[in-house]
Order: sequence, then C-alpha cells, then structure tokens
Amino acid sequence: MSASGGTKAIVAALAANLAIAVAKFVAFLFSGSSSMLAESVHSLADSGNQGLLLLGGKKAQREATPQHPFGYGRERYIYAFLVSIVLFSVGGMFAIYEGYEKIKHPHPIEAWYWPVGVLVFAIIAESFSFRTAIKESNEIRGGLSWKDFIRRAKAPELPVVLLEDFGALVGLVLALGGVGLALATDDGVWDGIGTVCIGVLLVLIAIVLAAETKSLLLGEAAGTDEVRKIEEAVVDGETVTRLIHMRTLHLGPEELLVAAKIAVQHDDTATEVANAINAAEERIRAAVPIARVIYLEPDIYSETAASAGSNPAKTPGGPGH
Repeated sequence: MSASGGTKAIVAALAANLAIAVAKFVAFLFSGSSSMLAESVHSLADSGNQGLLLLGGKKAQREATPQHPFGYGRERYIYAFLVSIVLFSVGGMFAIYEGYEKIKHPHPIEAWYWPVGVLVFAIIAESFSFRTAIKESNEIRGGLSWKDFIRRAKAPELPVVLLEDFGALVGLVLALGGVGLALATDDGVWDGIGTVCIGVLLVLIAIVLAAETKSLLLGEAAGTDEVRKIEEAVVDGETVTRLIHMRTLHLGPEELLVAAKIAVQHDDTATEVANAINAAEERIRAAVPIARVIYLEPDIYSETAASAGSNPAKTPGGPGH
C-alpha cells in the first residue's frame, strides 16, 4: 500500500481499538453497563475493519494477470465496502438491539468507576488515533474541505479511518453521557438510551461509507486538476493539434486509465503519427504519474462532426463516422 493509503493511520487505529476493546469489555463485566458492551463490540468491529483495510491494501499490490489485465487496485475499494457492512451490522445493529433490551429491562450500573475510567481512557486513546488520521490526511488533502476530501478521495483507507475515529469519539461521549445519567438518576434506562444513540450513529456512518465506496467501485474519473493537466499535456500544437474527447477511469487509488481521441494533421505519415502518440503519452505520464494505462486514438478533426457534442459516439471516428 502506498503512503497515501494511510497505513500509519490504520495501524495506529488498530492498536488503539484493540486496547480499548479489551478495556471496555472488562468494564462491562464489572459494571453490567450495556453502553460498555456496545462500545466494546464497536471497538472490536473497528479492529476487524482496520484488519480488512490492511488485507485489501496487500491484495491490491498483486501483479496483473491475463484474467485481470488491469491489475487488482480495486481490491482496496472492495475491502473498504466490506468495512461499511461490518460497521452497519456488527457495530450499529448490535448496539441498537442491546440498547433496546436495556431500555425494556433496565438495571442499575455497578462499580461505576470501571466504565467511567475506561471511557476516559478510551477518549484519550481515540484522540491520538484521530490525530494521526488527520495528520496523514492533511498531507494529501490540499485545499479541500473535510467533506470534499471524504467525497473525492480515491484512496478509501483514510476517509474510512477518519469516519471511524470520529464516530468512535462521538460514541464514547454518548456512552459517557448515558452512564453518567444512569448514575445520577439511578435509572438504567439512560444507559440503554445512550447505547441506542451509539447504534444509530454507527449505522449513519456506515451508510455514508457504503455510498462513497460504491461510487469508487462503479468507477470514478480523474479529479478536476488531473483532467486539466492531461488536457494540457496531450496537445503539442504541432502534430497533436487538438483533444477531441477523453475518458478517464481510476483502476485503483494510484492507477489511472486514460482513453482519448486526438486530432493530428491530415498529411502526417504513419510514422509521424506513431511518434506523436508516443510523445503525448510521455507528456501525460510526466504531468500525471498515476496515468499508467493510456490509449490514444488519432483522427482528423471535423468542425461539423464535433458540433454534435462530447459524446464519443457522435464525434469524429465514433460509430457512424
């Protein structure tokens, strides 16, 4: 996995979640708090999710094969999508069920210092993990807002870890609030309400992750800046006179496919056209290094045909031309 995959953030989150999961479960055994049980399952699910992200990153590094000629870069998207499913089912739905049961059959919290102490420890540990994810993200986020970064990032690991850590911190605050109200009122129902709130939060985060990862799985084009750089690089004004139309597709977070129809001079020889295509490919790779797979088709530009629009089927050389 490349550095942009946020391996450091994933490992930090995995270490924090494993330690927190054990501490929360011990606190549940001593106190009987349903919020602590829900939070321990949440941390355990998060640990499994980080394991899935690391596994996806490793599998994505496999070399291309005749059966998969474009490689396995999208494995990272598949495993990120699995994370959203685990977060929804194991984390969110379990917490909602556990909270519902606690509301129906409330009981007071015993040994209150266990859940309170563990929650404070967990908030500190998750804060360090969240800080690492933010630091890693800032290195590649540029001027994007956090919302846009999560929506536009082609590497799924950092958005996943960011949302998981954010959800974990909010969930810990909810758990602390539920336990605190249960202790203050001597009514275990508040503990159940806090647990349900944690479950709803996890379900919402899982839905956001699933929607964003689904878009990556379907295939997203290059970003606006990358498209602009490719458009500027492909035309040299001599042999390649115009970009007729272009399509881009992410084969993985760090691998981009570029397919374009370019206009060449009508009297160029085959050798000149071939040399022009090779030179254009070199310029594209220099401008956008992740453009690994490039297909350029030469054609003669026609104003009449081009007026049909940007649809490849209606531009020079497309079906019907």
